[in-house]
Formats: sequence, structure tokens, C-alpha cells
Amino acid sequence: MFELPEFVTLARQMNDTLKGKIIQRGQLGNSPHKFVWYNRSHDEFERLTVAKLVGEARAKGKWLFIALEPGHVLLLGECGGKVLYHPPGSKVPKKYHLYIAFDDDSFLTATTQMWGAFELYEKGEEHNRQYIQGMRTTPMETGFTFHYFCALIDELTENKKRSAKALLTQDQSIPGLGNAIAQDILFRARLHPRHPIADLSTGQKRALYNAIINIVGEVIAKGGRYDEYDLYNHRGGYIRLMDKNAVERPCLECGGEIEKMAYLGGACYFCPTCQI
Repeated sequence: MFELPEFVTLARQMNDTLKGKIIQRGQLGNSPHKFVWYNRSHDEFERLTVAKLVGEARAKGKWLFIALEPGHVLLLGECGGKVLYHPPGSKVPKKYHLYIAFDDDSFLTATTQMWGAFELYEKGEEHNRQYIQGMRTTPMETGFTFHYFCALIDELTENKKRSAKALLTQDQSIPGLGNAIAQDILFRARLHPRHPIADLSTGQKRALYNAIINIVGEVIAKGGRYDEYDLYNHRGGYIRLMDKNAVERPCLECGGEIEKMAYLGGACYFCPTCQI
């Protein structure tokens, strides 16, 4: 599944490659998928996208906003799979969940393996969509300060117990993070996934905050994670420290054996010595 770094990468590449192109034809998927969400009929999508100019793309949380000028925004979100640019002369894939052809014979396709949203809104209406409306500050924004982070922890623990993993992966308390990137953040912060965030010392809060900022920045700088693909069908360059390949291997810090456990709906990989 794409997380914030992958969407940031896609947005930057779209601004380099797609911005200014004119849409010749837009089509929704030709391969039915019950967990792909559209808010338009096939005919309506095609009618509303024809002759639109591709404007600025931007990422926020696990969502990608692409301006289609005048007056509309194409929204891709909560998805995995591939979002690919195909240069002129390319062969159209047999199956896709979104297809947009441009007047220079290039085109864009999107496919998802699990679930995802491919939706078209009148400009401004996208902010009313569930999961976007009221979205909290992301690690990419200047407002994500250490003061904000500490206040967020205080707010989240006022009436409910939360673990370090829950902070990073549940309810989009920190938009754009998911289970994959959370593993390396917790390792860098030396926190066990189950560690109650209400018990964090100031030093531990600072370590966790720094790990979030640094890991997100590093993954973005390397074009995403190694098991995800960019707009040009290239794998990202960030190799995760803590994933299935790390299990039973020595910890990079202490040499102890990395362990795996199931927790909060996904696998966790951690060092039982370093992460407390």
C-alpha cells in the first residue's frame, strides 16, 4: 500500500511529466473490483474529463490530489498497486482501474491490488470526502512541530490508552503513515510496538518525533520503499530495516535476534533488546 512518501514521489513526478497535458479521454476501470471506489459513472467520468488540462499534483496523507482544469480535482487514495505513465507508442494494459489518454498519445493508468479510491470532484468538494475532511497535520507540513506532536499525544491519551504502533498506524492520527514505515520508525526510536505512549518521557517523545521526521524524509529522498513503484515503473530505493527479511537476523544495533509478532492487524518486526 502507498504511504505518504510514495504519494509525494508520485506527485513530484506528475508535476514533471503530466502537468500541462490535455486529456483526450478519461475512462474508469475495465476490470471489475468490488474494493475500488468510484464516485462517477463511466459515462460521467469520460464526459467530465475530456479536454481538461492537467494541473498541479500534491500529496497529503495517503491521498493524491491532481488538478484537472478548469474546475475539477482527480483524487487517488488509500490504495496500493501501480500508477504509471506510458509514453507515446506504449501498449495499453489489458486490465486497469483508471485510464487517462492525453493528446500527445501518452497515457496514465492505475491499478490496485487490494483497494483504493479513484474519484473525480468539483474543485473544493474533495475536502468533504471521508478521511480527508478534518485530516490532521502530516509530517510533511511545517505545522508538524515537536510541540504539536506532544500536544497530539496528550489529546489521544486523555481518555484512551494507546500504544506506539497505534499512534503511527491507527485512525490516521499521523496521516500518511502505515504499518510498513512504522516498523523502522519504532526501531529508530527504540520503542516496542506495545509501548504505551502515555508513559513516554520527554526524551522518548523527542526520539520518536525525530524518527518520524527522519524516516519519512529518507524514504521520500529515495523515491519510496523498495517494494513499491513510482510513476515510471521503477522500484523505490528505500530498503526497510525491519520487515519480513529481518526476522531471526541480528539486530543492526545490538546483534540480538529480530522477532516477529502479530499486533493491531498486522505484523510487527522488532528487537526485543533495543526496543522497550
